[in-house]
Amino acid sequence: MINVLVIEDEENIRKIISKVLSREGYHVFEASSAEEGLDIIDKNLINLIVLDLTLPKMDGYEFTKELREANIEIPILMATAHQLPIDKHKGFMAGTDDYMTKPLDMDEFVLRIKALLRRSKIVNERKITIGKVTLDYDSLTVTREDDKQTLPQKEFYLLYKLLSYPDKIFTRIELMDEIWGYETDSDDTTINVHVNRLRKRFDKYPEFEIKAIRGLGYKAVKKIEE
Repeated sequence: MINVLVIEDEENIRKIISKVLSREGYHVFEASSAEEGLDIIDKNLINLIVLDLTLPKMDGYEFTKELREANIEIPILMATAHQLPIDKHKGFMAGTDDYMTKPLDMDEFVLRIKALLRRSKIVNERKITIGKVTLDYDSLTVTREDDKQTLPQKEFYLLYKLLSYPDKIFTRIELMDEIWGYETDSDDTTINVHVNRLRKRFDKYPEFEIKAIRGLGYKAVKKIEE
């Protein structure tokens, strides 16, 4: 059973969110304040948190920062009426994993919850499985039946990043910053070279492909369901 903690001081909104999540098969804990939420986390195994930003005493930013400083990496979806880019930026800087503005589109909300839980599983297990293909982060290997390839570190990290977020477009700058680091002297030609190498390695694999999005960057596409 997956446990989701909903921290929301408006009772009606909290009840609606809880009902939607319960209908999806999740076990829901409810809290009307950050302090109450921390107490629940202390006593229960929580897999994901839905967090309001405007809370009495400790707000959502402070709550998120406190968890991250304590090395508690539970995925957090911040759901708030604050719509300014600076609010979203502040939320991500505090350590939230996703951000939605109210009123919530409940269909999108459920999809984002599922995506966050899937990514959390990838992080915890340090493996990605797509059909017959398994990427093992610790050994830098990609295995498909009897075919096992150990990739150069940067190639593996690039593929792992793209397949962790299928269909998400990453700019070349984003990929360079995360995989090569902000201080790198490499340019975006490096990304192109590594992507071409990956395409050649896995062009016979039916499970996925890497697509170039003209003028933007790259994304990985899963061609079969996991």
